[in-house]
Order: sequence, then C-alpha cells, then structure tokens
Amino acid sequence: MTAIGEIALFTSDVERTAAFYRDLTGAPPVADWPGGALFALGSGRLLVPERAATMDDGPPNEDHFAISVDAFDEACAKLVAHGSALLLEPRDYAWGRSAYLRDPDGRLVELSES
Repeated sequence: MTAIGEIALFTSDVERTAAFYRDLTGAPPVADWPGGALFALGSGRLLVPERAATMDDGPPNEDHFAISVDAFDEACAKLVAHGSALLLEPRDYAWGRSAYLRDPDGRLVELSES
C-alpha cells in the first residue's frame, strides 16, 4: 500500500503552531514534547517539530511529506533507475527506515517503509 504517512512542518514556535493545528483539526496532539508535537490525521500524521540544525548525516530539517510504501527497497531502486537522485540513501532512523529525495520542483520528499 502507498499512502501519505506524514507531513512535517518545521517551526520556530511549536506552541503557537501546534495550537493552530489543534484548533484547525479540533483534536489535541497525540504526543507532544519540548520542541515538537504530533497529530493523528486519519491514517497519516502531522509532525510539528522545532526548526533546528540538521543532524550530522541526517535529513534536512525542512518542511516535507513522507510517502509510505510496502516495497520500500524496490521503490527506491525504481526511482534511481528512472533518474532520481537520493539525497540520503535508505537507512534506519529512530522513526523507521527512510530515504530522502527532491521532486522536480525541489520539494523534499521522504520515502518511508510501511
């Protein structure tokens, strides 16, 4: 199955941004912590993390969406075969297995394993 798994919107004011999305969705975050909040949106998630420096060898800390796929390694290989360049090769993170690339207009896209 392929689905939008997550939308990440980085912010300098987590409290203000989380309050906006709480009011918009009518639901509180399912998780929050100093520097972030997570909302459940149907089968997907809205992540509101604090804008910070990118981790060493980590994905860019910028707004993006994640597409979850079952055949993760095959999907990555197909994208590369069709000319897409992966910014970060598939690897395991604390949140799961992901790869990162940019679409033709430069938007950051996370491909994640379902």
